[in-house]
Amino acid sequence: MKYYYILLIWLGLLSGCNFLDVVPAGDIEDIDMIFERREQTENWFKVCHAWLSPFTTSVISNPAYMGTDEVVAGNFMRQQLNYAWSGLYIADGLQMAQTPYCNMWRKNAVYCSIRYCNTFLEKVGGVFNMTDEEKTLWSAEIKALKAHYYFELLRHYGPFVLVPENIETNADIDEMKQPRSPVDVCVKEIVSLLDEAMRDLPPMNQKETSRWAYHSLESAATLKAMTLFYAASPLFNGNPMYTNFKNRAGEQLFNPTKDPEKWKLAAIAADTALAICLRNGKRLISNEVKSLKEVIWDIEQSTLARNFENEEAIFMFRHEVLAQTSWTRYTRPYFPSDDKFSQYNGDLLGCIAPSIKMVETYYTEHGLPINEDKEWDYSSRYKMGQETDDKYKNIVASTDGVLRLHLRREPRFYAHVAADRCYFYMGPKNGNINNQRDIVKARRGERFGTQQTSIVNSSPQNLTGYWMKKGSDPEVSNSGYKNAFSQDYPAILFRLADLYLMKAEAWNEYLGAPDQEHVYEPLNEVRRRAGIPDVEEAWQTYAIHPDKVKTKEGMREIIHQEWDVEFAFEGRRFWNLRRWLNAEEALNEKQYGWNIIGETAQQFYNNYEGPVVVWSKRQFIPSRDYLFPIRSEEILISGCVQNPGW
Repeated sequence: MKYYYILLIWLGLLSGCNFLDVVPAGDIEDIDMIFERREQTENWFKVCHAWLSPFTTSVISNPAYMGTDEVVAGNFMRQQLNYAWSGLYIADGLQMAQTPYCNMWRKNAVYCSIRYCNTFLEKVGGVFNMTDEEKTLWSAEIKALKAHYYFELLRHYGPFVLVPENIETNADIDEMKQPRSPVDVCVKEIVSLLDEAMRDLPPMNQKETSRWAYHSLESAATLKAMTLFYAASPLFNGNPMYTNFKNRAGEQLFNPTKDPEKWKLAAIAADTALAICLRNGKRLISNEVKSLKEVIWDIEQSTLARNFENEEAIFMFRHEVLAQTSWTRYTRPYFPSDDKFSQYNGDLLGCIAPSIKMVETYYTEHGLPINEDKEWDYSSRYKMGQETDDKYKNIVASTDGVLRLHLRREPRFYAHVAADRCYFYMGPKNGNINNQRDIVKARRGERFGTQQTSIVNSSPQNLTGYWMKKGSDPEVSNSGYKNAFSQDYPAILFRLADLYLMKAEAWNEYLGAPDQEHVYEPLNEVRRRAGIPDVEEAWQTYAIHPDKVKTKEGMREIIHQEWDVEFAFEGRRFWNLRRWLNAEEALNEKQYGWNIIGETAQQFYNNYEGPVVVWSKRQFIPSRDYLFPIRSEEILISGCVQNPGW
């Protein structure tokens, strides 16, 4: 059966996709000519991937990076930089159906690429100067890519329109107007495509390096597990908000009955994908020597993949070729042109900052939430203290007073966040891992701090007093980041820690109570690399409420926080809050930071009374904001039903 969407005339399609160089002068009849030769077929293959990067790797057009409570950015980002900051605007409650932010459901975006994928699969068999092995491999990579596009549609919009094959451009309008398929049908189609692809996809280590950016056996298996994982989660599994949500054919788009067996399917798929990855050499980046500095180094390297080299990365994809799409441009600190350490780089703005909420989400050194560790003084966290343990030498200043919130925290905190009076490594290594370090001095007039006497909209400012380390290479200085961005570093879209946490969560939800093999052990794999005690040891030794680790409900909260910490600033929390159905609890709060125009510790830390509000325009409306709107004009043209609330 043929399905609708982007069913436009061929020239309109090409114009929307800007791929005129792929198609020769002429019309639709020339497609067969393209697929006569390998060279033109390879161009078409690459075009199929064109819309994956904008909606996954870009901090501008992928809302998951800036659309939650993990980071704070002010009016400079919204008013002075002429980009459509999907995440910031969505988080501020400004999403709209007239012109949606991150609008991937359109004829010249994801559905355009799906049409290209279908054409490729239909025509590649006729290419005369390709081997059968190449045709099989490329087809498998395209099937996995098409499934990936479907997956993005699923988590953005829920039920979507399936396109198993292209509709002729001269078909009747009624044939083009196809309804959205129920969520369970969409999930089944994604899984089916991935199963087909996995039969022919080799592991990544058996592919030529030039094909590492395309799906492999490991990434297809992970995407399958992730799809079933989302399908089992509360957003899609028995969600009462969408009981009466039907397509125009009258089919119920969400099954109102919760099915616990979906968690089992997700858990088994995660087990399978994990086994495939481990069997083919994937591992968490972790070295045997375990000084604190080396643990931090391992954590930093887990999210970096220079030249696609990262043993933990399961699927990597190049960023758009734009400096503006990179985290580094906005998270690395701005230093004046006369900086005495020659760290000036005019392309770096330093105006996206970790939020206080995120800073407080990281664990103590015992691997516990800061309000749960009986040996960590939660009530005094906004007072000044002093670091005396040599273990923290060159991690935390020992000669200056340090906010107690920054003391005795887990290694991931120091790896991901640069806090006042802690060290930020920004420069080439000298020897083993002793690269250039800078102590963060964040108060007004200091090297990292603002030079302004007030909060201004015309200049970039860090509004919280924290800088994000995650995603930038500690071996590269500020001045070494050419144009604030390098194509040497692809975005890591899936990594092995995803599978460990999916396994722990899925089995915890399915089993009556957590057990060692299915729940604790995969979680502990992630925690051990992070340099913190196993979850049972941490809670039973140091926790105020030690029995929390023994229950399904308690472990649910623990696993959720582990997701937030391990994948901080990687875009996971945006989707997790939605699939957990608790986004409205988290995303309607004001955002906090320190008084960045304070010159002394007392002023900067608000008289030690706690953080101050730095951004208050936040809004998340249930049930409307759990799914993205389809553009209103598209609804009128296609006849598709709109998502609830829009």
